[in-house]
Amino acid sequence: MMEATPLSHQIARALLRIEAVIVSSEAPFTYASGMRSPMYCDNRLALSYPDVRELITDAFVLKIRALDPNLDAIAAVATAGIPHAAWVAHRLHLPMAYVRPKAKAHGRLNQIEGQLRTGQRTIILEDLVTSGRSSLRAVEAVHAATGVVSEAVMCIFTYDRPGVREQFAAAGAPLVALCNLDTLLHVAQVQSLLDASELAVLRQFQREPLAWSTQQAGTGV
Repeated sequence: MMEATPLSHQIARALLRIEAVIVSSEAPFTYASGMRSPMYCDNRLALSYPDVRELITDAFVLKIRALDPNLDAIAAVATAGIPHAAWVAHRLHLPMAYVRPKAKAHGRLNQIEGQLRTGQRTIILEDLVTSGRSSLRAVEAVHAATGVVSEAVMCIFTYDRPGVREQFAAAGAPLVALCNLDTLLHVAQVQSLLDASELAVLRQFQREPLAWSTQQAGTGV
C-alpha cells in the first residue's frame, strides 16, 4: 500500500502551487525585523483558494486534537491569523479571540478582542513565524488575560531561523508549524517546482540567514 503524503508536504506543495512562495535574490525582501531574505511566503494568498484553506484548517485541527483534545479556546495573532483561527474554532466549536500587537488607543482600549476567561487553556494561531516577536507578544497578552501560558503557538509556515523555537520553548508555548523551510525546499526539489538557481540561493539563506542578509545591505523591497 502506498504511504499517504505527509500533511506538511501537501501544504508545501499547495503554497508553491498558488505561488505564495516568491523568490527574489536580486531584489531581496525586507522583513519587519529588518532582515533581508531572498524569499517571501505570502500565506494570505491561501484565503483566495478554498481547497488550500480547507487543507490548512484540516491540518490545524489534527494538530490541535493531538496536542489537547480538551482545549478551551482558540486565539489568533492579528491580522493574518484571524481567518484561520475562525475556521478552526468553528470546526472545533470553541470560543475564539484575537490579539492585537498593542491595546487600542480608543474605545474599550482592548488588546484582546473577543473573550478569553481566566484559566482557559488556549492555542494561538498565526500564519507565519519569522523572528517570532509578534507571536510571543500574543503569548504574553493571553497569559496576562487568562493567567495561563498558551498550550502552543501554531503557524502555517516558519523559516525555522536558528534560536526561534528555543524562544517559544522558553516562553512555555512551543512552536508547532504545519510546514517549514526545509520541507518546502525538499518538496520543491523533488517535484521541480523551483529551478536550481532558486533552490541554491534558498539553501544558502537557510544555512546562514544572518550572513546572507548582511551581504545584501543597501538592497531590499
